[in-house]
Amino acid sequence: MSGIFVETKEQRAILETVCRFNQAVVEPVAADLDRRNDPADCFSWEIVEKADEAGIRTMTLSHDMGGLGADSLTTAMVIEELAKADIGVSVVMAQTLKLAQVLQKATTPEQRDRYIPKFRDDPRCLLAIGITEPETASNYFIHHRSSFHTTAEKGDGGWIVNGMKHFISNGNRAGLYFLFVQTEKGKGLADGSTCFLVERDTPGFSIGHVHDKMGERLANNAELVFDDCFIPDENVIGTVGDGFKVLTRFFPQSNTYAAATVLGVAVTAYERALEWAKTRNQGGKPIIEHDGIRAQLAEMRMLNDVTRTYIHRAAWAADNQDKGWDKTLGTLPKVFASQAAWKVVTWASEIHGGYGYMRDVGFEKLIRDAAAFLHSDGVNRTLLLKAANALYED
Repeated sequence: MSGIFVETKEQRAILETVCRFNQAVVEPVAADLDRRNDPADCFSWEIVEKADEAGIRTMTLSHDMGGLGADSLTTAMVIEELAKADIGVSVVMAQTLKLAQVLQKATTPEQRDRYIPKFRDDPRCLLAIGITEPETASNYFIHHRSSFHTTAEKGDGGWIVNGMKHFISNGNRAGLYFLFVQTEKGKGLADGSTCFLVERDTPGFSIGHVHDKMGERLANNAELVFDDCFIPDENVIGTVGDGFKVLTRFFPQSNTYAAATVLGVAVTAYERALEWAKTRNQGGKPIIEHDGIRAQLAEMRMLNDVTRTYIHRAAWAADNQDKGWDKTLGTLPKVFASQAAWKVVTWASEIHGGYGYMRDVGFEKLIRDAAAFLHSDGVNRTLLLKAANALYED
């Protein structure tokens, strides 16, 4: 496989729809939403509802379930396009699109019959996944012997859950959650955790603190609090004790979508810097005519293009694992994309000179947004170690 992909007519039509959505719905309000003091107020239900009207929210559902049947490559393209307008909107949709794929693949027919119509038919139904805890964060990628502090005790017909998750994307906004908890004491999360489906209005489940983030503010992250929360047996995904297998089997594209998200920020930064360089005059000529600026713009374009090729390769491979799956594709694209994006965004700001430091120009927002994915979806250093361990194991 070459790793080079050409958009199909269907993909191009979908991306054109997303571009129009960005221009009409997201771009006019993103900066104002980002500047609101209360992090919960940065979120917009109107954007979510308009995304549903455009077919974006449900696009990864199969045709027979009411979606577009978008594969992981198409979805990665859409996530990048969304992030060009705002990274938070992209995160809200990326989480939902990813988990909608899991909802179809990892669940039983009975679970699909119960939950897919609820998700599909409610224009405000977002999806979220509860993994991260204050003491169990990116380390779960490599320390499989550690265990979740959120636990479940077996009861009559189900499980009683106690504990807390935090930093959860869509945490205070989702209607349905994939929750990972420790169900077997004395074991690590790799062989003692279980994945449950949890509805928002389940008794004993509440939303805690909404995190006040530096960037990516149009996406809310929040705490999930469980106080003797009863979850029935029929809401177990897979089998009890095999929660980690759900992660490894059904989330190969998660890292890829994270990479696509931060790439969109870098593309916007590059495009703005290019236009600025064509019109800003220094030394009697547009700054793009200065060799140093022109060469730096070329390097920014190179980083974005290489990142996209890496993402597309990983997205395609996630759906075609029978043709060979390199484990590092589940970790390294996000690392590379976030590191490259950080360079591109900061360079773009420097090209703007003092203007790049002014809030009304918008680069301080892009810098704050790009910083999110140095940490989000796994801290980069941990992901590098996970990839290194995979190489060692091979």
